[in-house]
Amino acid sequence: MVLKRREKIIVLVGILVMAAWAFDWFYYAPQKKKIGELQAAVKAAEFKLNEGRTFRRGVEKVEAEIFRLDKELQGYHKRILRGEEFRTFLKQLAQDSDRLPMKLISLTPLEEKTTRPSGKQEHYKRVLVQMVLQTTYAALGNYLQGIDQLPFLVTVDHVRIERKEELSPYLRVTLELSVRILAAE
Repeated sequence: MVLKRREKIIVLVGILVMAAWAFDWFYYAPQKKKIGELQAAVKAAEFKLNEGRTFRRGVEKVEAEIFRLDKELQGYHKRILRGEEFRTFLKQLAQDSDRLPMKLISLTPLEEKTTRPSGKQEHYKRVLVQMVLQTTYAALGNYLQGIDQLPFLVTVDHVRIERKEELSPYLRVTLELSVRILAAE
């Protein structure tokens, strides 16, 4: 059986189509699938890498904040009163009230009852100082700035300002201060 030229061309085209289909089925499609899997793996790795970079930046920020807070804490340790220095603190408050146009009506220190942590040689006590003053508003501002500049760790917990007509131009001020004292065992 002899094939005509036209039949030969059709058979040749059929063989080429079958070869292209076989190439696509057995080689190209599996490779395309592998490429898709690898691209997904690359995207996941990039996501993890970006997540790691973000985490690292966050850790660096936290470390910087810890370093800053540690320095601040060391500054507070220097400002905490030890033993007899509380008397110096009270004298400083009295001197400030004498130099400014104010009258110190009462000054009441109260030691806060706290439990000492076990196993430590030193612990901190909090002493509350309640003061009642008669002063002008400007003198009160100067007094509070002076308290802020003391070499001790002092916090102003409460300020109450009352205006009474019989005391004019003075104000009646109630201050509550907290002072931390290092108490050694």
